[in-house]
Amino acid sequence: MSHQLGLFAADSRTVIVDDDTGTIVYVPAVFSLQESDLLFSRLQEEIPWRADRRWMYDREVDVPRLVAHYEAAPFPPALEEIRRRVEPYTGVQIERIGLNFYRDERDSVAWHNDRIADYGTAPTIALASFGAARRMLLRTKPSAPRKRTARIDLEPGSLLLMQGPSQVFWEHTIPKERRALGPRISVALRRKSD
Repeated sequence: MSHQLGLFAADSRTVIVDDDTGTIVYVPAVFSLQESDLLFSRLQEEIPWRADRRWMYDREVDVPRLVAHYEAAPFPPALEEIRRRVEPYTGVQIERIGLNFYRDERDSVAWHNDRIADYGTAPTIALASFGAARRMLLRTKPSAPRKRTARIDLEPGSLLLMQGPSQVFWEHTIPKERRALGPRISVALRRKSD
């Protein structure tokens, strides 16, 4: 089964999956376009972005995006604003925030799930998007009961919520694009399993 959610879809929740493999829900327009533009500018200017290197493919490589991490509250003011808006959608108190700055269409993130060793088997992960819309692909892992895929255009001001065992059974990616795209900031708000 494959899902395709269109760019600038109606302002309502779209349940991508809600079963024994977890819950994944897309919510557009959690932040208005004006709020999204303002928060993008603030995050771009106020967050101490850094370039990272990681061990992948049997060698150390540049991470194709800029990153920042906050392990505990209080968070910087812009992130506190985002956290306060997002928490009612999650039903939990956010503990950690990670950020990715995709500078253009060449920046990406490979297929992955959030680390189960760090967040447990049923964490809450809420991805808030600011800046240019980017496509996210999702697919089930071989351990899932059945094979499924989904594609979502993450619009500015939107939220993608992943809960329950979604990180055990699903993985996701933001692939490189061939068409020119503007910058995007992803704010990943997380709470590990209790």
